[in-house]
Amino acid sequence: MSRLARNPITIPSDVKISVNDNVINFEGKLGKSSSTLPNGIAVDMKDNLLHFSGENKALLGTVYANVKNEIVGNSQGFEKRLELVGTGYKANVSGKTLVLSLGYSHDINFKIPEGITAKVEKNIVSIHGTSKQLVGQVAAEIKSFRKPEPYKGKGVRYEGERIYRKEGKKK
Repeated sequence: MSRLARNPITIPSDVKISVNDNVINFEGKLGKSSSTLPNGIAVDMKDNLLHFSGENKALLGTVYANVKNEIVGNSQGFEKRLELVGTGYKANVSGKTLVLSLGYSHDINFKIPEGITAKVEKNIVSIHGTSKQLVGQVAAEIKSFRKPEPYKGKGVRYEGERIYRKEGKKK
């Protein structure tokens, strides 16, 4: 059994959970979501605690982590922050589209998916959402438009990410 899944998950007071057969429904202040349990895994709810058990021990830790992320997402939400480093690199949000100017001859129009909100302050793009997977995927897609290069450090990077710099040519 997974070491994580041995411990129960404490349910916060602002999240309501209902278990029906193999489906767990979550409802919090930020939204609603549901998760399907794989065969062989059972969830018991007692005194605001979720206990996991089952014969499919390989998936217990994964299911535990996914359920915990759903609870945190519906109560607090997730955020990723991206820095735009480079002369003339800028971004703005118009409707459900993030417009990025990253040094190319054209602007990049990135359609923001449903369930994600994006804000731009100076050269920092904040991505908020209730799904940890979706927030991370959107941040990775935006970063892939102009990855940080190792010589000058220009590009899109996560806030606080350290870029290893290379030495340039010597004469």
